[in-house]
Amino acid sequence: MTGLESPWVAIPVALLLIAGGLTTLVGSLGLVRLPNFQARMHGVSMGGTLGLGCVIVASVIVSSAMAGRFVPHALLITVFVVMTAPATAMLLMRASLYRARARSAARHDEMMEG
Repeated sequence: MTGLESPWVAIPVALLLIAGGLTTLVGSLGLVRLPNFQARMHGVSMGGTLGLGCVIVASVIVSSAMAGRFVPHALLITVFVVMTAPATAMLLMRASLYRARARSAARHDEMMEG
């Protein structure tokens, strides 16, 4: 027996996987539906991080049930995702704002010359 036959393991894992998939789907729909880059980045980063968190918690539960003890290895993935995903999103948003300001300044210069 692997420990996955128990409904006390299977039901929470199934619910976490469904919640993770739906959260990621909502974040992906935000990528399509939201009006500008900053809003799109917010939807994707929030939905992706929360969805991945649900999948990783389900992975910890399954790994622990199969081993018969607590297996925290997948929690390291969570630490790295929580540390890197928001930082990457912030850098992309700052680059977007910098690019928008540069375009605005270039348009202003063209209007002043013409």
